[in-house]
Amino acid sequence: MEAVSQISEFGKILIFLITGILAVAFAFFVSRRLSPNNPNAEKLTSYECGEEPTGNAWLPFNSRFYVIALIFLLFDVEMVFILPWATVFGDKTIMSIDNRWGWLSLIEMFVFLGILILGLIYVWVKGDLDWIKPKPAIPTTDTQVPVSLYQQLNKQQGAYKVKDFSLEPVATQQTATPAAATAAPIRKPMFKPTFKKPDNES
Repeated sequence: MEAVSQISEFGKILIFLITGILAVAFAFFVSRRLSPNNPNAEKLTSYECGEEPTGNAWLPFNSRFYVIALIFLLFDVEMVFILPWATVFGDKTIMSIDNRWGWLSLIEMFVFLGILILGLIYVWVKGDLDWIKPKPAIPTTDTQVPVSLYQQLNKQQGAYKVKDFSLEPVATQQTATPAAATAAPIRKPMFKPTFKKPDNES
């Protein structure tokens, strides 16, 4: 008579999860107890790629970082797809069963790489990979307003004044008197709701 397992498959998964959580907690506990703790001002500062964090954190962010991150993500995904292709193409067992699997994966990978390389060439020719573009593109518009009018407007002193930042609420001036505010007519609702009594059931 075969022995019946007392633990179901979900029970095994639960034991696996509990063991993993306990192992991670034990590693953190040992690291906390054994590692030296000598905090100072240099260690407690924010790490900004090795640069000294100075000024306000809300600064304009260069959009070229976003382009570089997209290119890195593009080729990172490419490596994820190349790994199973190389596994299938290099497996002699799969190739011996049906030789078409190897050729299918080879053609598929060349199509995928061709699309990525075509996109990379397009971005390269467009100049988006250059950190400092040699020829900055000056925007032009077809407006009828002369440039001298904009320059004259920018030279005006005191035309635009930036208000100082304050956490205190700004008191608004009330133009209407309290008597006038109370004398305003009260608007009646546009319709009057009516309720119909249900008919008595006989």
